[in-house]
Amino acid sequence: MRSFSSWVIWGIALSATIIAIGAFLKREEISRLLAVNSLFSEEKIVANFSNMDAAFLTAPLARAVDDPAPLANGAAATLPPQTAQWITNRSVTSLVVLKDGAIVAEDYFLGTSPTDLRINWSVSKSYLSALLGILVNEGAITDLDAPVTDYVPDLAGSAYDQASIRNVLQMSSGVTFNEDYLDQSSDINRMGRVLALGRSMDGFTTDLTDTFAEPGAQWQYVSIDTHVIGMVIRGATGRSIADLMIEKVIGPMGFEADPYYLTDGYGVAFVLGGLNTTTPDNARFGQMFAQNGMWEGQQVVPADWVTQSTAPSANTTPGEIGYGYQWWIPAGSEPGQFLARGIYGQYIYVDQTRNVVIATHGADRNFRDDGVSDQNIAMFRAIAESLD
Repeated sequence: MRSFSSWVIWGIALSATIIAIGAFLKREEISRLLAVNSLFSEEKIVANFSNMDAAFLTAPLARAVDDPAPLANGAAATLPPQTAQWITNRSVTSLVVLKDGAIVAEDYFLGTSPTDLRINWSVSKSYLSALLGILVNEGAITDLDAPVTDYVPDLAGSAYDQASIRNVLQMSSGVTFNEDYLDQSSDINRMGRVLALGRSMDGFTTDLTDTFAEPGAQWQYVSIDTHVIGMVIRGATGRSIADLMIEKVIGPMGFEADPYYLTDGYGVAFVLGGLNTTTPDNARFGQMFAQNGMWEGQQVVPADWVTQSTAPSANTTPGEIGYGYQWWIPAGSEPGQFLARGIYGQYIYVDQTRNVVIATHGADRNFRDDGVSDQNIAMFRAIAESLD
């Protein structure tokens, strides 16, 4: 029989082992949380945006094509003289310009390269919209005006209880969600910590209960609406977003690099902002939309969905930037001019009338300053017009 002292020693050793195991298991969570806290710091932001897989859980999107064809090269374009200063002012890290589907300008800055998989932030939303349009065309989702609870019963009793699929597509759910990136207690930053700690994005979403308007009554940009679109897609198909995106978008388009999604701890893709791609592949995606969903003879996204999703259908303020199905339509745009955009300077600008696509990644810590968005749009228009 063990003596009392041996039991004490054994108990202390066991406690120490449990503490050590607990510390080891929490080490990755703590590391990710620290990474979030310094993600946008001036000295780290450029490198962080090219290496998000070093700080977060991820899901790869392996291409279906082993040897994809690169984008064609066209005659080098002379861009407007203000382009160079804009690149510096806005901390642009990459710029790819296509005219008639061929690269006419391509450059990389601040130590980035063509092979960098850069975080897209909310440009990811437009990719998800494309996937949804494909699934609607295939009949997996039959009615955009159906309640989201038809596909995601867990949202019953949440802030999304009465919202339709169209409501969340147009950012008109009426759900209260503070999207202030500078407020550490905001909903968007709480969500970021959920992601970093490997907790459940679905659980975070179903726990939201507050609304500020009836669904469809008022437009307000609410990023978590896009997560609900992802929940609807998963509920309708029983498959992951990553698998569907590979099969129906990434594979058919022959991306040159394997993208990846950031995920939560349950393997659920961070669809509202977590897709990492190269800039040329973003240009490729934009060109597919410029061609009404067609890529190398294959209709990847239905043409009518391209038209619907990029039209200013949401109830935005008249005279200001419009919104469709997870795409932006700048004020004063002609039909066929639209863009995807994400925080810190991520853009895909499409001008169908000129067959011009402009893709950028950036690390602009002043992206929220007054007038910056308008300056970016004006620069894209100037580049497109210079190619006439």
